[in-house]
Amino acid sequence: MTKIIAEIGCNHMGDMTIARKMVSVIAHFCEAHVVKFQKRNNRELLTPEQYNAPHPVPENAFGPSYGQHREALEFSVEQHLELKGHCEREGLVYSCSVWDLASAREIAELNPQFIKVPSASNLHFAMLDHLCSHYAGKIHISLGMTTNDEMESIVSYMEQRGRACDTVLYACTSGYPVKAEDVCLLEIAALRERFIRRVGGFGFSGHHLGIALDVAAATLGADWIERHFTLDRTWKGTDHAASLEPDGLRRLCRDVDAVGKALVRKREELLPVETVQRRKLKWVPSDV
Repeated sequence: MTKIIAEIGCNHMGDMTIARKMVSVIAHFCEAHVVKFQKRNNRELLTPEQYNAPHPVPENAFGPSYGQHREALEFSVEQHLELKGHCEREGLVYSCSVWDLASAREIAELNPQFIKVPSASNLHFAMLDHLCSHYAGKIHISLGMTTNDEMESIVSYMEQRGRACDTVLYACTSGYPVKAEDVCLLEIAALRERFIRRVGGFGFSGHHLGIALDVAAATLGADWIERHFTLDRTWKGTDHAASLEPDGLRRLCRDVDAVGKALVRKREELLPVETVQRRKLKWVPSDV
């Protein structure tokens, strides 16, 4: 069964009340399987110049500098622990993307079922080393803006650390939003063909519009489908435009679930539903 990850990311806009509401909507209306947040240590990720520079799109800024903007969107470890508990009470799996070593250390201490490594950080081998050594859960890795040689180096590293069986690789095009012709769904099949005997699973992280391509991703063998989620695509921020609102996520979950049920061979030569219709409708030669 393909599992659906609702990526809240920073679409909560730094507001715990909004974050909790989003989790509850995902649980009760959308019926996804996982809620995922993000954790960044902005002093580690950004140079002083980047931290103090103005946001490149002022209308999306939550602070006077880019660093302060990012800090306004961050939750503390204690808040993440609270959100993890809220997810679990609502029957959802909590997960988080970690962008840097400090964040990896903090989220690993919360022991979620899996931790996501975003495309931007998948060559951060010091961070991968910490996860391999100090975290026993699954490690999901996005492969957007990553060359074939870099993919091989990531998988080889996880094999060397004895963690390849815990690794899930995601086909991804890093853009917000991404045109259909740039989504390149056959990358899912290519990853499966190349790494099927080397890693534990495969996913698809989509930043496109609509849900048709996610249904196709399920048919191509994606074990996990991740989509950004928001309560309102017109809200302030850069990720809302490439996110699904509640009804879109609900429809995606419904359609992918239907595809999973349908992607099987017939259980018997004639299904019971066919036997009824056969008696009513089918002409059979008398000598058969």
